Amino acid sequence: MNPTQLIGIALVVAGGLGLAYGSFSYTKDTHQAKLGPLELKVQERETINIPVWAGGGAIVAGAVLLVLGTRKS
Repeated sequence: MNPTQLIGIALVVAGGLGLAYGSFSYTKDTHQAKLGPLELKVQERETINIPVWAGGGAIVAGAVLLVLGTRKS
């Protein structure tokens, strides 16, 4: 299995996950303050939406790389 096929498989899997889930979120620490024994933290939850066209495009690009990878062998 050559690197082109591995990248193609990774793109197909990532595109499928992007279409299945549609978004992912993570927590980010934004502000911290320490005043003696008192500690203040602010955590923000960020959500990133994955467009349908991006997931579909990743699947198509991965399929193209898989086909090209098998032709070169």
